[in-house]
Amino acid sequence: MSDVRPGQLKVYLGAAPGVGKTYRMLDEGRRRASRGADVVVGFVECHGRPHTEAMLDGLEVVPRARCTYRSGGFEEMDLAAVLARRPQVAIVDEFAHSNVPGDGRNPKRWQDIEQLLTAGIDVITALNIQHLESLNDVVEEITRVPQHETVPDEVVRRAWQIELVDMPPEGLRRRMAHGNIYAPEKIDAALANYFRPGNLTALRQLALLWVADRVDEALQEYRSQHGIGGVWETRERVVVALTGGPEGDTLIRRAARIAARSAGGDLLAVHVARSDGLAGGVSAASLTRQRRLVEDLGGSYHSVIGEDVSTTLVEFARAENATQLVLGTSRRGRLQRFLTGPGTGETVTELSGDIDVHRVTHERAGRGTLLPSRRRTLSTARLIAGPVAGLVLPVLLTAALTRVRGTLDLTSEALLFLLTVVGVACIGGVASAVIASLTASLLLNYWFVPPTGSFTLNDPNALLALAVFAVVAATVAAVVDRSLRLSRRSARATAEAETMSSLAGAIVRGEATIPALLERTRETFGMESAELADEPPDTEGATFVPAGPGAHLVLRGRTLSSSERRVLAAFAAHVGSAVERARLAEAAAEVEPVKAADRMRTALLRAVGHDLRTPLAAGWAAVTSLRSRDVEFSPEDRDELLATADESMAKLNRLVENLLDLSRLEAGALTLNLRPTSLDEVLPMALADIPGVETADVEDIPAVLADPPLLERVIANLAGNAARHTPPEQKVMVTASALAGRVELRVVDRGPGIPQNGRDRIFEFFQRLGDNDNTTGLGLGLALARGLTEAMSGTLTPEDTPGGGLTMVVSLPFAEQITGLQPTQQSAGGAR
Repeated sequence: MSDVRPGQLKVYLGAAPGVGKTYRMLDEGRRRASRGADVVVGFVECHGRPHTEAMLDGLEVVPRARCTYRSGGFEEMDLAAVLARRPQVAIVDEFAHSNVPGDGRNPKRWQDIEQLLTAGIDVITALNIQHLESLNDVVEEITRVPQHETVPDEVVRRAWQIELVDMPPEGLRRRMAHGNIYAPEKIDAALANYFRPGNLTALRQLALLWVADRVDEALQEYRSQHGIGGVWETRERVVVALTGGPEGDTLIRRAARIAARSAGGDLLAVHVARSDGLAGGVSAASLTRQRRLVEDLGGSYHSVIGEDVSTTLVEFARAENATQLVLGTSRRGRLQRFLTGPGTGETVTELSGDIDVHRVTHERAGRGTLLPSRRRTLSTARLIAGPVAGLVLPVLLTAALTRVRGTLDLTSEALLFLLTVVGVACIGGVASAVIASLTASLLLNYWFVPPTGSFTLNDPNALLALAVFAVVAATVAAVVDRSLRLSRRSARATAEAETMSSLAGAIVRGEATIPALLERTRETFGMESAELADEPPDTEGATFVPAGPGAHLVLRGRTLSSSERRVLAAFAAHVGSAVERARLAEAAAEVEPVKAADRMRTALLRAVGHDLRTPLAAGWAAVTSLRSRDVEFSPEDRDELLATADESMAKLNRLVENLLDLSRLEAGALTLNLRPTSLDEVLPMALADIPGVETADVEDIPAVLADPPLLERVIANLAGNAARHTPPEQKVMVTASALAGRVELRVVDRGPGIPQNGRDRIFEFFQRLGDNDNTTGLGLGLALARGLTEAMSGTLTPEDTPGGGLTMVVSLPFAEQITGLQPTQQSAGGAR
């Protein structure tokens, strides 16, 4: 099968039922058949439309498989028959159809089609736009009709061909009114609800846009394969460059208007992050807000990394086949542009080639980069204390120095004033330091520069000294302020990194369950509560961030800053991952019993062949010989053949009964008839067909509460297993004893025994420990014996036989200890 070429899938896609998808499928099938292709119809639903049914003439139709579900009869595609027929082309309608459960069928028809494709069969199918997974909720919002049958978009996108079957809404409504789609009694309701003109127009647009995207993907793939770098203006694509600055909102709206001028135009926003990390003025909060704005306007947001912003931006635009590129004019002033050369806008324009470049003016053009607000790093108290200190501290220093006038020279006095300015910068930042610098310069000039007591303005040296002092003071203050800002940011980043590292470590170690993550989130941000919700909260005072599909992390309490929201988004991502892992674990837990049952069925199918075939073949041969008219058998031969047939049927009957009991045990549907049972009435029947078994006297053993036929089956299976492992010259011994309100029945063999570490495995299905010949039995005996024993409230345990061998001990309670010695009926659900 590995050399088989996978089949090709063709999908006829329609906006709504009745546009003619099935008719087009059958028409293509007839055309292919007329050209000599081997075409069969795997499944087609004509819905009573005579024109569609007429298209089936001349095409081979594979009979449908009849199945029963919840007492109802249904018809499905006979996947096995189509695979066995192995045509070149199979026509399979209703791509999104859900199959009737049972009999090993795939849940969805698209999975049936995947099997046909894997087998090398080309498939032609049909699908309505409302059945695409990505558009399911959009269609429900438009039509108010939920769609429960969907197909993953990726499955449809892998199709070799997707052909749109289009029809204007009015034409489709006329077809409906003429009775060509639905039965007459359904026409009025359909026209008034699902088939309203607005609904059909919206569905048609969805179908056209989805197919256009698919065509665009094919075009991009073709351009990539053929190394085509030029712009093909097949549709308008507008790329807007974002820096995280305040002009971003203006650029996005302008680019959206440009894209909207062309039907089907695309809007793509891109932020280029410098790979060396030297880009300044980037606000993560602004980028997040602008990303939401782009998505609200129907565009897509992209973040790329590059050493040169201009080159990276142009390369991105070319890779996306962009037709227009929108940039903001430079925020640098004329002098700065003169000193530093051309900026990003000029460079992009030179490199753009056939891509149109729009340079949009904005309110921040030529005004430089916005300084970060001091409120982000300084408290209100320090913002007030800084300027006050800039005025008061130099005055206080002057008063102190005048008291010790003559002990210090001018240089030392100037250094003390400089130290004061630095101190003020630490308190209130640059602005406060400038105030302190000006105040200190004036005081130094008046009180300490000769002649004292007046401002010296005519001495060039004094003026130069004061100017240098002011510049040095302002520069040192600015450096100190910047250092403090960076220190605060570094401390904040370190704290965030440590928090995220701790969180990631807890997740890696498996310590973080969803409740633990929520509690850690609440504690980290000092909130009143943290919880998961399906929808964003409507109440005020709640902060929420997405935490995966259909989940939101909701915090209630104080208002978070932008930097805290960034960290909160990382927490939400971890919570979303935990939610997804929990969902996957739950799904895996649900699947595990199915896998276990499937493994058991597989083992059963592999093992059951010989055990069923051997007695069946012997009995069949005996009966066939007896019915033969060509041979005259003597009475002795006839009796021997009858005995062989009887023995074979008895073995077959026991095997089938074991399999049925196994099935009932697994399904929890084994019905018990518990009543007082004495061992002397069960043992003779259980051991009748097993040679080489000796029994001890059990007449004095109390009766047990058991189901007699099932207890007989348990003893027979244990004795048969013991006889198979006991040497021919030895005997299997069956004894019983009463102890502490229970009867213990022992089946003793003299075989090789079983190691201690293998004793649990002997009770698993299809295990034959110690058997070298896999044809000696299914390995159901011990597993079934333990299951039946436990169903009767007993236990089955292995013990070593003194002198060698294995002893199986069946323990059951006294019948007298059970209240009311009447027979009881109960289900053995979950006996295993």
